[in-house]
Amino acid sequence: MRRHCFSWAGHSESLSLLPQGRESSRKLLEQNAPHRLFRSQREPVFSQRAMLLELLLASVLGFVIYWFVSGDKEESLPLEDGWWGPGSRPVGLEDESIRPFKVETSDEEINDLHQRIDRIRLTPPLENSRFHYGFNSNYLKKILSYWRHEFDWKKQVEILNSYPHFKTKIEGLDIHFIHVKPPQVPPGRTPKPLLMVHGWPGSFFEFYKIIPLLTDPKSHGLSDEHIFEVICPSIPGYGFSQASSKKGFNSVSTARIFYKLMLRLGFQEFYIQGGDWGALVCTNMAQLVPSHVKGLHLNMALILRNHYTLTLLLGRRIGGLLGYTERDMELLYPFKEKVFYSLMRESGYMHIQATKPDSVGCALNDSPVGLAAYILEKFSTWTNSEFRDLEDGGLERKFSLQDLLTNIMIYWTTGSIVSSQRYYKENLGQGFMAHKHERLKVHVPTGFAAFPCEIMHVPEKWVRTKYPQLISYSYMPRGGHFAAFEEPELLARDICKFVGLVERQ
Repeated sequence: MRRHCFSWAGHSESLSLLPQGRESSRKLLEQNAPHRLFRSQREPVFSQRAMLLELLLASVLGFVIYWFVSGDKEESLPLEDGWWGPGSRPVGLEDESIRPFKVETSDEEINDLHQRIDRIRLTPPLENSRFHYGFNSNYLKKILSYWRHEFDWKKQVEILNSYPHFKTKIEGLDIHFIHVKPPQVPPGRTPKPLLMVHGWPGSFFEFYKIIPLLTDPKSHGLSDEHIFEVICPSIPGYGFSQASSKKGFNSVSTARIFYKLMLRLGFQEFYIQGGDWGALVCTNMAQLVPSHVKGLHLNMALILRNHYTLTLLLGRRIGGLLGYTERDMELLYPFKEKVFYSLMRESGYMHIQATKPDSVGCALNDSPVGLAAYILEKFSTWTNSEFRDLEDGGLERKFSLQDLLTNIMIYWTTGSIVSSQRYYKENLGQGFMAHKHERLKVHVPTGFAAFPCEIMHVPEKWVRTKYPQLISYSYMPRGGHFAAFEEPELLARDICKFVGLVERQ
């Protein structure tokens, strides 16, 4: 066998040919040589690109897996410490005394309110606009007439003082809270401490109707298997709790302060419950001191780090295959209306308060009418989104004007609307996902009450991604965002059901 070499465009290749009769094969190889050469030159480029693509896909996949799996570790938030009072932290120990407190008012305060209401200047609503443009000024006139001529703030102050109020200094702030003990406890029984935390634009007053159902259930037709000792603090900057003098006071800072409050009251283990900001504060408490939290009950959950949300886009028809119940599907679809458009309609306030709360706050803190319209509009559409189709916003279908205006008066008389709105900037201003607590799961027994008219429904699958020890998930028959205020008995029953499950574990 002879070995022949040929060269084409600087390329040499050895050909093994038989001595006779393979001339045609030799010619064919020579004809294809340029194509093989071109292909051989491109193969390294393709190989490099394929390798880069594989590395990129592997990196993305690795990041996604890390993103969703890394939170499985039972990691807690560092407890740390803080000082939020004016100036520098003083030398020496903080005064830990607990002082009785009473809500007070005066004729001067009431006369000033009436004068401001009398000077109001309203803009007529558009025809047939109902509550689609915000609070309808025609209905607002009715509220103002009641507020000016019938609402008795002094009487409401007496009602507020019907529960024991206290204040204590923690991290430089005067913290207000109510502490309600059971009127009587059966022999051999010990009441269970329960901390309940409000949100915005609510207050501790939201819990006034649910408290007797928890502290004295038998007198209100409920089972007395579980009797509670209820503590309802005001978030710093809300109502009668002093506002922070420094930037950065967020939900984790609040959770740490409320934990210190419970220790100061003598409770080493306790239950916690919340909705709205209260849900986040209670979640943070469970992340800070899980060994002290016997159980966490929520009626709202902020769950953003959750790959299940992407499945909503796949449509209702395959929802069952993804683990959603029929009730989940009813509350989430049609997606555009019940999720996308709803969140767009109801989140405008949040963007303002998370960026420049002081600007709008100046107007609200100077005008009781503006304050009432701004807050009461939330008690309309957050209670039921369909109420925006009504001329009166459906406000009196679920609440009395007396109760609604009592909550407004807590903001007005304390001048706390600006500081309450700053809470959004401190928690959302740098992006909610930037906070470490959002990346951590909660490893304490958890119960969740899903009220059907909440701003957005959160299916059990979503809740479990953040709260893997979820032991109770309830589809509530009715109710919206302000659960304790609107449906106190439903919420009380669900809390008791959850606590019963925890106690039997």
